[in-house]
Amino acid sequence: MIKSRKNLLIDGIMFLLMMALAGTGFVRKYILLSGSESKMAYGFKVHMTLMGINRDGWAQIHLYLGFLLLALLLLHIILHWKQIMAVYRKWIPDNAARLLITILFIAVSLILLLFPFMVQPAMY
Repeated sequence: MIKSRKNLLIDGIMFLLMMALAGTGFVRKYILLSGSESKMAYGFKVHMTLMGINRDGWAQIHLYLGFLLLALLLLHIILHWKQIMAVYRKWIPDNAARLLITILFIAVSLILLLFPFMVQPAMY
């Protein structure tokens, strides 16, 4: 497959995944209400489904779509690595500054990725 077609295909799939992530997020937030929200809206707790899938099922779909998007993003970065490095070297010509920014970027990325595993939820 020609490189530009492969990139367009990957970018198109990534865009559709982002739209699906937004859609499943909206389903969980605004359509399939949580127990306390359904109690406020209807006066009692109701169990809701959309297309036969409950709120937790949509959360699973949302999670798997996110994993797929991350995998395609990694592939996208790999396919564009030479271009990324050329632009990065041009923008930040100083080696020491580039190294520092790279280390900070990786550290922040890892903190954002691992944040859920570094905190304890409040229990009451």
